[in-house]
Amino acid sequence: MPRAMSIDELAGRVVASVTIEGDVSPRVELTPAASVLLATLWAAHGPLMFHQSGGCCDGSAPMCYPAGEFAKSAADVLLGELDLGSGRVVPFWMSAEQFTYWRHTHLTVDVVPGRGSGFSLEAPEGVRFLIRSRLMEE
Repeated sequence: MPRAMSIDELAGRVVASVTIEGDVSPRVELTPAASVLLATLWAAHGPLMFHQSGGCCDGSAPMCYPAGEFAKSAADVLLGELDLGSGRVVPFWMSAEQFTYWRHTHLTVDVVPGRGSGFSLEAPEGVRFLIRSRLMEE
């Protein structure tokens, strides 16, 4: 079972840039554990990207791919770019159709023990990314 994060750990979250016109606050962030896992995956696979799954295969899990390995289009929305430091930026995408339902939601990418989808890069690590959500503040 994952342990509760301390205040210091919570303060260490990586927050994405604002990428949607009219937004005043970011829509997505990483917990410290997700940030550490992404740094490990970056070291092994190079530049990364996220695409928020629409419910197929692994529920609505955020899927992590090598940058460019997931074909995105004008039907996808860039929710934010997560800056891991040292020039490592991980874009976070969602389908425009799914965004119509989630447009009022702030997403926090976390990591928990367990096996997720075989399509996401963290699967062999024995952990999986998941989304914790809350309504965005206006």
